[in-house]
Amino acid sequence: MIRVLSSVSAGTVLLARQPKFVELAVRHQHIGSYDVVVVGGGIVGLASARELILRHPTLSFALLEKEKELSMHQSGHNSGVIHSGIYYTPGSLKARLCVKGATLAYEYCEKKNIPYKRCGKLIVATEREEIPRLKALYERGMKNNVRDLTVVDAKGIREREPFCRGLMALDSPYTGIVDWRKVALRYGQDFKEAGGTVTTEFEASDITVVRESPARISEGLKYPIAIRSSKGDEVHCRYVLSCGGLYSDRLSQISGCSPEPPYDRALQGDYLVLKPEKRYLVQGNIYPVPDPRFPFLGVHFTPRMDGSVWLGPNAVLAFKREGYQLYDLNVRDLTDALSFRGLQKLVMKNITYGLGEMFRGVFIGAQVKILQKFIPELSLSDVVRGPSGVRAQALDKDGNLVDDFVFDGGTGEIGSRVLHVRNAPSPAATSSLAIAEMVADEAEKRFTL
Repeated sequence: MIRVLSSVSAGTVLLARQPKFVELAVRHQHIGSYDVVVVGGGIVGLASARELILRHPTLSFALLEKEKELSMHQSGHNSGVIHSGIYYTPGSLKARLCVKGATLAYEYCEKKNIPYKRCGKLIVATEREEIPRLKALYERGMKNNVRDLTVVDAKGIREREPFCRGLMALDSPYTGIVDWRKVALRYGQDFKEAGGTVTTEFEASDITVVRESPARISEGLKYPIAIRSSKGDEVHCRYVLSCGGLYSDRLSQISGCSPEPPYDRALQGDYLVLKPEKRYLVQGNIYPVPDPRFPFLGVHFTPRMDGSVWLGPNAVLAFKREGYQLYDLNVRDLTDALSFRGLQKLVMKNITYGLGEMFRGVFIGAQVKILQKFIPELSLSDVVRGPSGVRAQALDKDGNLVDDFVFDGGTGEIGSRVLHVRNAPSPAATSSLAIAEMVADEAEKRFTL
């Protein structure tokens, strides 16, 4: 399902937000004009920009990124798994995109000589009450056309993972690992080789109609939208595609689009890392059977392309949208999160789970105790604290996780020329090329490219 949000008058929002004396005081340096500008240099923005420029080579494209480099946040802070599509509701958009995206990802890595490993995944039941859920998961995976999925017994588990213990497991040999940041950067390289312009250190602070002057009337008519940066630079364009990830809700609001949910709330996940001398304990991905009472997959074992093995993550509210340390704090981000009724309802529905996640984030021995259910030989002395990742999780006003696409456009001069990807179905990295096709389809329809 694709959700489309309606919009209020863009002009009303802009006038309410920006006093006139500010507009008169600021001089903006015009640095370029393009047919289409993509805002956001993460994996979804880069894949979408690449897809659009390959479809429309005669149009001019630019991509704007606020950091010094591309793919610095979610796309560069994740587990690196190529998912096969087991978990998702059969027939859902999420399932179709993941299954298709995995195939496209492997083909792309082969074509571009990007290293990857098809190391497989076991979803392991360690308790008898988990077995019916595991079997149901197998049926779901089969309906989703997940490749080569099988059920194995305790002996089959040991054959694949000699140090793992369980009663039964799903074996998904099509699951793999890759460095998703390398993939995202290659998307960016494709975009530039096709003629696209990439501008970094451009933090979009306003999206508005070009103010016409006698010298720029024709410019304003051809490129009527201005994107302004926090440093005073200005890019003009005919159309804007926003793929802002953790900031997609704020980008939508500054262009005068819908102030309604979903809102993105940052969830931080903290990993442990196996010490090098203990890496032999894990061969491939080892996951638990998901507990349907909670909205996350649970802690797991994930080998990495550099040979390391990550354990985790937990899932807690991040006090900063791009905070990768346990105590990173941004007052605005935290206030926005805590004041949103949808988050309050999510917390209340999962209060016990959430407190447990916070406890395990502080006391790693508690995290290790859960992991020992799968690999009993694992001990506290075998692990060290590892990196953290932050993911954007869209929530509606009732505290439900939003899993499907949410596109946000609008009406009037600005709204009809702006398309925001407010939410892209997880796992967005695995599905990125398939997501890009859908985003490009929507952009073509909205903008009549």
